[in-house]
Amino acid sequence: MADVVLKAQNIKKSFVMGEVITDVLKGVDFSVNEGEFVAIVGESGSGKSTLLYILAGIDTPTEGTVELLGKNIANTTDEELAAMRRREFSFVYQFDNLVPNLTVYENVTLPLVLDKRKESEYKAQVQEVLEYLGLADRLKSLPRQLSGGEQQRTAIARALVTNPKVIFLDEPTGSLDKERGRQVMELLADINKNRGVALVMVTHSQAHAEYATKIVRMEDGVVAQC
Repeated sequence: MADVVLKAQNIKKSFVMGEVITDVLKGVDFSVNEGEFVAIVGESGSGKSTLLYILAGIDTPTEGTVELLGKNIANTTDEELAAMRRREFSFVYQFDNLVPNLTVYENVTLPLVLDKRKESEYKAQVQEVLEYLGLADRLKSLPRQLSGGEQQRTAIARALVTNPKVIFLDEPTGSLDKERGRQVMELLADINKNRGVALVMVTHSQAHAEYATKIVRMEDGVVAQC
C-alpha cells in the first residue's frame, strides 16, 4: 500500500473585508498517496487555487490541518518550510516565475544554490534533468530568449532537479497554446509514471485533467466529486 504524502482535514478558508465574510473553502478533506497524480478541477471561484496554495504551505487555512510528508505545516517554522521547499517538494506557477536576468542553468540550479550545495554535487543531476526535458542546448539562454513552452519546461526542471517527493502545479498550461499545453501535460504524465513523483495540479482543462490518475472536482468551496 502506498504511503500518504499529503493529508488535509477539514480545511476552511474565509476572507474578511470590513463586515463582509467570504467563505472560500468550507471543510475540505484531501489526501495524496506516494506517486499519485491528482488533478483539481472546478469553475472559477470554486476554491481550487486557494486549496492548492494551502496544501503547499503558501497560504494558511482559517481552520483545519495539513500534513505534508508527515509534518504538520502549522507546526513548522518559516525556515523549516523553506528548507522543505528546497529539498522535499516544489511549486510550479502558471506563469513560469523565472528570474529574468538568470540563464536557464542558473534558474534551474537556484534552489540548489540557495541550499548551499556544491556544484560538483549536483552538476550531473542538473545535466540529466535538462536533457530529459529537452533543454540541454539552452543552458546559457535567458528566459526572454525562450518560447513559452521552453520557459515552462525550465520551471518544471527547477522543480524537478531537487528530487522532490511532491510537485504542486497551478494551471501549468494556462499560458500556453494548445500544442505546447499538450506537450507539457505529456511531460508531466511521464515524470509521474517514470520518476514516481506525486503531482498535485490545478487546471481548468478537463482534457488536461484526464492525464491524472485521480480527478478531484471542486464546487462552491467543497469537494463535489473525487
